[in-house]
Order: sequence, then C-alpha cells, then structure tokens
Amino acid sequence: MKRYLPLAALLLLAFASVSFAQPTPSASPSPKPKPVMSKARIQKTLIAAETKLWEAFKNKDPKPFKATLTADSVGVGEMGVESKADLLKEIVSGGCDIKSFSLSDFKLTTVDGNAAVLTYKGVSEGTCGGKAIPTVWASTVYVRRGGKWLAVAHQETPAK
Repeated sequence: MKRYLPLAALLLLAFASVSFAQPTPSASPSPKPKPVMSKARIQKTLIAAETKLWEAFKNKDPKPFKATLTADSVGVGEMGVESKADLLKEIVSGGCDIKSFSLSDFKLTTVDGNAAVLTYKGVSEGTCGGKAIPTVWASTVYVRRGGKWLAVAHQETPAK
C-alpha cells in the first residue's frame, strides 16, 4: 500500500493541475455584447423615421421609402397587400394630394433589441383618388439590420 501512495499522490496532482488549467466558461473571454438601445431611444428613432416616410409620401418622394423599407416589406390597407415595388409606384402616381398630416398617440412595443412595432394615429388633410383621406390607426413593424432600423410591414385601418 505504501508503494502506491506516491503514485496516487502524483496522479491526484496531475488531475488537479489539468482541471485548473481548463478555462471555465465564466473565465473565458466573451465577445462584448452590442449596446442595446433604450426603449425611449428606439421610440424616438422610429417616430422620426415614420414621420420622414409620411412627409415623403406627402411630397411624392420615393427615395426615403427605398432606403427605409426592406426588400420584402409589405403594406396592408383597404386595397389589400402591397409589395415594396407596388408602394413605390403608388407614391409617385397614386393620385394623392396631401396638404398636411399629423401623427399622434404613439405606442412602442419592443420584441427584442432588434425588432419593434410602432402604433399610432395618422390624420391627413387631402384627397386620394378624389376622396378625402380618412384618419387611420397605423402600425409599422421595424427590424434593426446592420445597425439601421428598417420597416418590414405597415398597415392602416380607417378610424371610426
């Protein structure tokens, strides 16, 4: 038994040194997480983006829509579901004459740090297709890709 004691001590020391040499998950360096925007900052950013899109629609300017909508974005309204290409055509030749608009009653629902839904009320003074533009309740789904917030879906429901 005495002759196995030094061997056992040596094996115990070897196992101990191997286990201490292994990095533990908490000790290993981990990549720094990207800073998460506060909900207030996300809301401020998305309200500004949404206001810019409404202004662009009023001015029949498709450029902000090209830059802000994802390639696969959809819009849902009384005419049905529209693609980004459909919306871009409508902006330029949709027969809308908007004199002014106001957006209010904003509410932001965050899915995570890279996805959010902005809901609000939109009031426009003007006409589309010869008819007065109704007040709408709207929602836009935004996703953050490459550090930029992009609109992936938008819907409007006429208010009663």
